[in-house]
Amino acid sequence: MAPRLQLEKAAWRWVDTVKPEDITQEHVELAYRIAVPACKRGACRRNCKGNPNCLVGIGEHSWLGEIDENTFHNIDDPNSERRDKNTFVGLTNLGATCYVNTFLQVWFHNLELRRTLYLCQNSRAEGHSTESEYEPRTICEHLQYLFALLQNSTRRYIDPSGLVKALGLNTGQQQDAQEFSKLFLSLLEDTLSQQKDPTLQNVIQQQFCGEFSYVTVCTQCGRSSALPSRFYELELNIQGHKTLAECVTEFLKEEKLDGDNRYFCENCQSKQSATRRITLHSLPRTLNLQLMRFVFDRQSGHKKKLNNLISFPEILEMGSFLEAKEEKCTYDLSAVLIHRGVSAYSGHYIAHVRDSRTNDWYKFNDEEIEKMEGKKLQLGLEEDIAETVKSQTRKPKYSKGFHCSRNAYMLVYKRRLDQEDQTQTNVEVPAFLQRLVDQDNKKFEEWCSEMVDMRRQSVDKGKAKHVEVKELYELLPAQDGEPFEFVPVEWLKKWLDDSTATKAIDNSPFLCMHGKLHPDRIGEAKRISNAAAERLFNRYGGGPRVDRSFLCRDCVTRRCQVLRLKNQLSEDYREVTNLAKTQLKSGDEGFWIGKASLRQWRQLALEQLEEEEEETKHTNCKTNGEKPTCTGAEDGEQDNDGDEEEMKMFNEDILCCHGGLSIHEGERRLVSHEVWGKLKVYFPRAPEFSQRQESCQQCTRMEKEGKENEALNRMMASEQKNSLLNLFQEKNRPTLQKWPQDTDVLYIVSLFFVDEWRKFIRRPAKSNPVSNVGNNILLCPHGGFMFTYNSMIQGDAQHIALLWPAEWDVICRLFLVDQPICICRTQDMQDSGSVQYRTEPELCRECREGFIFQQQRDLREYAQATVYVRKVIDSKRMIKEAAPEFSMSGSEAEDEREEPKMEGEKDPDFNQTDDGAKRQKLSDASPSTAPSCVPSVACTATAGKSGIRRSMRHRRLRGEKALIVSANQTLKELKIQIMHAFSVAPFDQNLTIDGRCLTDDSATLGSLGVFPESIICLKADEPIADYAAMDDAYQVCLPEEGFKGTGLLGH
Repeated sequence: MAPRLQLEKAAWRWVDTVKPEDITQEHVELAYRIAVPACKRGACRRNCKGNPNCLVGIGEHSWLGEIDENTFHNIDDPNSERRDKNTFVGLTNLGATCYVNTFLQVWFHNLELRRTLYLCQNSRAEGHSTESEYEPRTICEHLQYLFALLQNSTRRYIDPSGLVKALGLNTGQQQDAQEFSKLFLSLLEDTLSQQKDPTLQNVIQQQFCGEFSYVTVCTQCGRSSALPSRFYELELNIQGHKTLAECVTEFLKEEKLDGDNRYFCENCQSKQSATRRITLHSLPRTLNLQLMRFVFDRQSGHKKKLNNLISFPEILEMGSFLEAKEEKCTYDLSAVLIHRGVSAYSGHYIAHVRDSRTNDWYKFNDEEIEKMEGKKLQLGLEEDIAETVKSQTRKPKYSKGFHCSRNAYMLVYKRRLDQEDQTQTNVEVPAFLQRLVDQDNKKFEEWCSEMVDMRRQSVDKGKAKHVEVKELYELLPAQDGEPFEFVPVEWLKKWLDDSTATKAIDNSPFLCMHGKLHPDRIGEAKRISNAAAERLFNRYGGGPRVDRSFLCRDCVTRRCQVLRLKNQLSEDYREVTNLAKTQLKSGDEGFWIGKASLRQWRQLALEQLEEEEEETKHTNCKTNGEKPTCTGAEDGEQDNDGDEEEMKMFNEDILCCHGGLSIHEGERRLVSHEVWGKLKVYFPRAPEFSQRQESCQQCTRMEKEGKENEALNRMMASEQKNSLLNLFQEKNRPTLQKWPQDTDVLYIVSLFFVDEWRKFIRRPAKSNPVSNVGNNILLCPHGGFMFTYNSMIQGDAQHIALLWPAEWDVICRLFLVDQPICICRTQDMQDSGSVQYRTEPELCRECREGFIFQQQRDLREYAQATVYVRKVIDSKRMIKEAAPEFSMSGSEAEDEREEPKMEGEKDPDFNQTDDGAKRQKLSDASPSTAPSCVPSVACTATAGKSGIRRSMRHRRLRGEKALIVSANQTLKELKIQIMHAFSVAPFDQNLTIDGRCLTDDSATLGSLGVFPESIICLKADEPIADYAAMDDAYQVCLPEEGFKGTGLLGH
């Protein structure tokens, strides 16, 4: 089939030869493409949008052939959720809880631990009724129930959300797996210690706990001191090592304590050089070896993963590492925990675990469990994702009985006993737990039966729909000469799409303003037979039903007129251009046309014709003369277009605001009657002004009055300028810092008044004259003045202007003054003649205190403010960095800012307290906000030292960087920003502000007194040379907060 645009042109090709009044029913049907041939199956790759008779590619292909029953439903086979014979049960990943699942599977396969948990007393489970669902409460109850389900459930995987919720873990955030293991075993040990049975109280120690000592030997006197300690796992450094034996050897290696690390010897009673080492005394039945793959990276300030290839044996001999040098201390590899991924903060955890009964190896990957062939551990390249392509493609070589991994982070070894009781490999689920498991299995079987019934119902419904579609699709094509109707093509597609519910047929969006089918919407409808339409409307309902009588002759006629005008436009444009060049003959009547309209009339006509074509194409338009309603986005577009059209409508450039002819004669010209007649065809609603038409009388009168007012304004401005010349030129102005000797009174007006008055004086013709002095904005609601003497010396000078008494007299004569305000200087004869200042009106202390409180509050509740961090070598000298300045804000800070006070500078507006906090003085505070926003205040203050005028722009020094912060941001988060800006690790940062040290990482910046425009001094400590020591320092300064607030830290 031809493309849609070709079908569009073919449908209206007849308009070139047919006038609108000569349109017949044949032309109407051509416009609606009634006779366009229907497409055959296989001829179209997709449905032809421009052909209303094309019924191919609307979704029918999936119904016309034989259909598999499984396509009628989206329900998986419930038996796929059933546990296979001789396999284990998986655990659901709740989002990012794969690290929890791996440890649960490892602990489940620890038969001694499982057996002990089954023996724990659980009166709630023993007395539970099977009619209700069992909900464990304690950690032991959760583990009991979870292990019982893992052992005897018929499900392929179970949900551990009960235990995860009890622990308070965030399911969407991946945590440190090694930290989880430590905290959970500690919590379990604490819980089991409360059991009444003494054999259960120490099971964690018996299974996982070993003993070692830190042995320190003084080099001077040879005295040896030992500090015994217990361990539940050995944390082995893998950096620089290739085998597990090397890691253990380094763990036990002797280290020297000298220099600053010297040891205080009690025998020598002084610090002496010494040696320190770890000695192993006893090892547990289950030996957990943590491979420290996650270390702190000093450059990035975050932890990173080490992808070292580590070799480890299946049989581990630990006798040579013990202090007693036992001949036999053999361990068998029991589990390997894998972290897949290159980042320490993301990735996936899986576990390889050996079954103690059969010695088969299994891979536990959340819900998926895979049995390894040949009773051998097979890590595989899919678990051992390397950092480089080269290491991925080349399989590592290792000796028989050994395994290599780049991603193993924990190895679990089981001690081999001389006489191992085989009966210990069988762990039976207690009867009270088995009853709960049977209840859950019954619930699962009921769910399986329900899913089977739902699948059967969906299949039956799909088969019925299949029969209906095959019958109706054969009836859809409309035959020539037979009755037909139109239905939306989108409705047909949804009818054939079984995944969506079929709604009633809605033809209303296709109707034109006459209530019939719009010819431009024919591409979105399909012509079907009357018999098929009858069955569809009877079954699904809807309307209105659109048949042959809905072909709109009025729309076709109007469209014909528009198309003919568009075709004629080019010829008329050339003719109008030539006629407009000829002079108007004397005696001929002319018409006024705007020069801009004459230049752009072709473009305006084309846009107007296109708008008429598109005006009823919106799908949400109403019919029968109702106004169209549009969505929000379309409405906004129409508003914009409307404003643009008002500015460009033909001849509106000579239309005044009163609807008459504009008085600006230079913007219009006369054209002949012939030219105006041709333009009138394209712009029938354009304003028409004949040659005899007079200009608007109102505009003429207003122009005359405007010139008179302009002359009066110029005269007024000249008089006021001469009377207040110094105020206008800012010369010989009084200041509070140096009070004039020849007067004891100065008057105050709002600086806003002075700025507006100067604007009028500079441009009297363009600005309105100022008639009154609004001093009320400087007063509080009680009528008190809002500024003090000291505050006006400081920042409040930007809100007021001082006047001489003579200038005040002129102000009172020329303007209306709502409230006189002045400041007076007096001498206190009782106090050695000290000078005092008072204002009239006086200070309103209540409003002043409220303003100060609000100002302090605003300083502590800011968001997206700029602070400056200045790196210093010592307290007096700043580092001159060679690197270009870097701003973390992403854009320059505002140009005009109040300059913060430097370190050590006293602030006259604050009292310094012992705790380092600042309290603003009532009499000396200097507000910095607009006067209209706060209550006004008055003051009586003793004269002090004069203030200093400062630049409002912060001048950044070299080596100083701007950061964007918020008041609720913590100091720790600020240190991370500083780390990225200065490459200084958080634990090496010493931050001070106004001489105060910032040390509480969890405190917010607002509570620490870090306000907008503050200058924070950064002094960096020397880097730590030892990599491992650096990691320890980071942990001390920034403790792990991943499990803060969870049940793991609540015991």
